[in-house]
Amino acid sequence: MNELDLEKNKKAKVILHMDGDAFFVGVEVAKNPKLKGKPVVTGEERGIVSAFSYEAKALGVSRGMPIFRLKKEFPNVIVLPGDYKSYVKYSQMMFEVVRRYADDVEEYSIDECFADLTGLEKVLKMTYKEIAERIKREINNELNLSVSIGIAPTKVLAKVASKWKKPDGLTIIEEKNYKKFLEETPIEKIWGIGPKTSELLKRKGILTGLDFVNKKDSWIEGNLSKPYFTIWKELNCINVLKLDPELKSEYSSIQKTRTFHPVTNDKKYLLSQLSKHIEEACRKARYYKLVAKRATVILKTKDFNYFDLNIKLDVPINSPETLMSLVNEKINNIYSPKVFYRATGIVLQDLVSEITLQNDLFGNTEKTNKLKIIHKQIDLLEKKFGKRLVHLGSTHEALKIIEKGTDSDDLDRDLLFL
Repeated sequence: MNELDLEKNKKAKVILHMDGDAFFVGVEVAKNPKLKGKPVVTGEERGIVSAFSYEAKALGVSRGMPIFRLKKEFPNVIVLPGDYKSYVKYSQMMFEVVRRYADDVEEYSIDECFADLTGLEKVLKMTYKEIAERIKREINNELNLSVSIGIAPTKVLAKVASKWKKPDGLTIIEEKNYKKFLEETPIEKIWGIGPKTSELLKRKGILTGLDFVNKKDSWIEGNLSKPYFTIWKELNCINVLKLDPELKSEYSSIQKTRTFHPVTNDKKYLLSQLSKHIEEACRKARYYKLVAKRATVILKTKDFNYFDLNIKLDVPINSPETLMSLVNEKINNIYSPKVFYRATGIVLQDLVSEITLQNDLFGNTEKTNKLKIIHKQIDLLEKKFGKRLVHLGSTHEALKIIEKGTDSDDLDRDLLFL
C-alpha cells in the first residue's frame, strides 16, 4: 500500500453536502404554490435578476440580467422582489432537518451545508443513502423545498456529488468510483478552482478533475500554491478540510454592497447609498464589539469596472459619522460625473476588539467618546423598536427607495453569503 492510500484510510470520512435547488425561487414557490412550474425570477427591488427558476433558465434568463431587459425579452416571466427574511427563515428550518440526523453541521451559505455522517449508519440503523433520502423527503414534505445531496469521503468531493444531478439529486461518490466522476467534471467546476487558475491548468493540459488528481503531489506543490494542494488531496479522497459547526461570531472584515437600477451618475444618490452601507457595517461592528482601523469605499461602473478608495482611520471606530465625513471629503478621488454607476460598497477592515483597545485610544478625542455613548443608546432603542429608528441625514435618500422586498441588511442574523 502506497503513502497516498495509507493517508486515505487513516482519514476516512463520510461527508454530506446539501444544496438548495434554485433556493430563493424555491422559497417563493413554497410561499405561493401557484408559482410551481412557472418561469419566476427574484431581484425586482435591485433592478437585476438575483435568482431564477429552472423554467426561467430554460428560456435563457441569466443572473445579473437587468429587469427592464428581462421584461422586454421574456414578458411571460414572473418577476418578484426578494424576501430575505423568508429566505433566512426557510434556510434555518432546512438546516434543522439535517441536524435531526447529524450533530456536526456546517452552514456554508444560505442554501448549502455540510454534515459529518461518519459512523451514523450504525447509530441510526440506516445506510448513508437512506439518511440522505430521509433528509430530502422531510425537507420536501415539511417545507415544500427541493434539495440536491452529495455524499463523499471529503468536502470537495461532496460538492462534486451534490452538483452531479440537479434538481432533486442524490449522488454518492466512493473511493472505488471517484475517478469516474472526476473524469466527467471540467476543471473549472471543481470547488475552489477559480477562472484564472482553471485557465492556467487548461494551458498545462489539465482539463478535468481526473487530469488534476492524476498529477503527482510534487507537481502540484511545484506549480500551485498550498490551497490547491489541499484541493488535490480532497479530490484524492484524503479528508483535509474540517467541518466548522460553529456559527460565525467574529469577523476580519465587514462588507456591505448593493447593486441598483437604473445606473446613475447622481453623486448625492451614490453618497446616500454609501451612507446606508456605512451605518449598517458600523452597526454590525458594534454588535460584535469590534472597531475598524481602515475602510475601503467601492464604486462599480455600469461597465463592471471597479474603483476603490482606501481610508486609513486615525482612531479605530465603529460609528458612522467620522467615516461618512471622510467619504464626503475624498469621494471625488474615485467619482466622475461623466461615469454611470451600478453599485456602491463599503468594507470595514483591520477589525480589532474594542475591549482590547487602551482607554486612551478611545479617549483620544472628545468627539469619539461622545459618539460611542450616543450609539450605545441608539442601539438599545433599535433593539427594542426596530432598525433605522435613527439614521444619518445622508442616508435618507437611500431609505426612500426601499419599498419592495426586504433588504438583506434588515436581517438580525448575519448573512455573509447573500
